[in-house]
Amino acid sequence: MKYLITGGGTGGHIYPALAIAWEIKRRYKDAEILYVGTERGLESELVPKEGFEFRTIRVQGLPRKFNAKALKAIKEMMLGIMDARRIISEFKPDVVIGTGGYVSGPVVYAASKRNIPSFIHEQNAFPGITNRILSRYAEKVMITFEESKKYFKYQDKVVLTGNPIRRSILEVDKRKAYFDLRINPNNPLVLSFGGSGGQKTLNDTMLYVIEKNLDKNLQIIHVTGSRFYEDFMSKLKSMGIMPKENIKVVPYMYEMPKALSIADLVVTSAGAITLAEISALGIPSILIPKSYTAENHQEFNARAFEKNGASYLILEKDLTGEKLNKAINDIIYDRNKLKQMSNNSRKLGKIDAAERIVDIIHNAIKR
Repeated sequence: MKYLITGGGTGGHIYPALAIAWEIKRRYKDAEILYVGTERGLESELVPKEGFEFRTIRVQGLPRKFNAKALKAIKEMMLGIMDARRIISEFKPDVVIGTGGYVSGPVVYAASKRNIPSFIHEQNAFPGITNRILSRYAEKVMITFEESKKYFKYQDKVVLTGNPIRRSILEVDKRKAYFDLRINPNNPLVLSFGGSGGQKTLNDTMLYVIEKNLDKNLQIIHVTGSRFYEDFMSKLKSMGIMPKENIKVVPYMYEMPKALSIADLVVTSAGAITLAEISALGIPSILIPKSYTAENHQEFNARAFEKNGASYLILEKDLTGEKLNKAINDIIYDRNKLKQMSNNSRKLGKIDAAERIVDIIHNAIKR
C-alpha cells in the first residue's frame, strides 16, 4: 500500500507523523511512504534524515486579520491545493494521514475530494484550526487528550489514541544512563528544559533555583536552549556561582531519552511531545506553558495534566524563582506526593499510540 503523510511547521506536528511512518514500516515492510511538507518548515530537514521520500507544496498560515497578508495567504493556499492534487495524482496514495500544521490543509482536503481515505491526528488539548477544519473531511480524527473531543463538530469520528512517541524513550538502560550522564542514583534528579529551543522565563527563574540548591543533595540538569546558553552562564558568573557536581547546565540535551529515563521530576513547558514522553515514563512534572504559542494550546495541555494530578502548573505571568524553587522542593522531597504524581502521569501515558493509530486506519479501510 501507498501512504501519504503530511504535517509540519514544528516538531509537535512532525515527530508524531514520523512515529506513525516508522510504525507503518515496522509492520508492513513493503509499504511505500511519501511525506509532504514545505520547503521552509522544519520537516524539510528532519524527514529526509529519516530516509523517507519528501516533497513540498506552497502554503502559509492565515493571519487572524483580513489584510494584504491574508490575501497572499489565500492565494498560497490555492496554489498549495494545486500542488497537492499534482502530487496525489503522481503518487496515487491509498491512504492520507495528516498530523496538523498548515501544510496538512491542502493535502488532506485534496485527498478527500478524490475519495482517498484520509485521517488526522491532533496532539493538543485545544485543537489547531487546520485540524478543526479538516475534521469534516476525515474518516477518523485521532486525539491525544480527551479534553479536545468537545472542540470537534463530528464527534462520532473522534477516537482517543494518545500521541505517538519515539521508541527510544522506552528502551533506555537506566544503569548506563546514570553512568553516562554522571548522575548519582541515590540522590533525586530534577531535569528542566523549555522545549527544544529553550524558554527565557524558565532560564531566568532557574538562576535562583540553582543558587539555592548548590550545597544540597538535589541534582539538577538544566537545558538552556542553544541561543540562551552563553547569556545564562554569564549571569551565573556575575552572581558568583560556579556549578558544582550536582548542577549541570547544557545548551542542548542530545541524550534526552537517557535524561528523561532517570529524572525524578521534570520542569518544562507543555509541548505535546514532551507531555507524551513524560507520561509514557510516568514522570511527575512542573509545567510552565509558553504563553505565546498558537491559540495558547500549551496552557490547555498543562491544565489537562494538572486536572489529572500528574503535574503542578505555574503560568509564565506568575513564575518567580522563589515559587519554582518551593514547588520543586515540596514535590521532590515528599515521596508520597512524588509517587502519586508518577502514577497519575503514567495513567495518562499511551505507549502504544502509534500502534493504535495504524490499527484504526486499517480497520477503517477494511470496512
